[in-house]
Amino acid sequence: MSLMRCENVSLAYEGKTVAANITFSIEQGDYLCIVGENGSGKSTLIKGLLGLKQPSAGTIVFGDGLTGDQIGYLPQQTVQQQDFPASVYEVVLSGCLNRCGLRPFYNRSEKAAARKNMERMGILDLSSRCYRELSGGQRQRVLLARALCATKKLLLLDEPATGLDPLVTLELYDLMQTINHEDHIAIIMVSHDIKSAVSHASHILHLDHTPLFFGTTERYLESEPGKLFLGGQV
Repeated sequence: MSLMRCENVSLAYEGKTVAANITFSIEQGDYLCIVGENGSGKSTLIKGLLGLKQPSAGTIVFGDGLTGDQIGYLPQQTVQQQDFPASVYEVVLSGCLNRCGLRPFYNRSEKAAARKNMERMGILDLSSRCYRELSGGQRQRVLLARALCATKKLLLLDEPATGLDPLVTLELYDLMQTINHEDHIAIIMVSHDIKSAVSHASHILHLDHTPLFFGTTERYLESEPGKLFLGGQV
């Protein structure tokens, strides 16, 4: 059964439909990259998948025990988020918040999960540092550790490499590929980096307000939308 399936989904932004008739599914262990020009509906679709926007048409269905509050999310960073005055440990641990329910404290297993994910992201030594004092690459590792605390099945990432230098970007993509391959966590990532998309993703969804393509990366490379969008880049 699919982790998530969109059936003819349409979404609006400021009263105007910006994503329409979108149908795709993602299975456990898939790595789906959403590509397209600026303003093509990619980030609006992500908000729909997270339940932050309600579809004006169609349905988004979760399966295999997944619920909307069990999705790990790494958003585009804003200046306000970069200046967040909390410790690395506090930021990562907040990824367990949905597990708490009405309980006003984190339990031992949640604290252990935060420590495990900090260690995995190579930031355990930064646990007491203030988040706003970190470099861009360190902040993304913190947010990725936080997202991993929220899920065991699905990560959503919206332009995670924006503003990072090439070396740090490569390290981030390597981390995500490791998470996908070793933990079998499915990934849905919005990216303008088409070279990395076709290098790492198992599937591509190409949007231009409506889907131009959905399928495996291999098929995308042979498709007309893929050839036109790549333009000899790969």
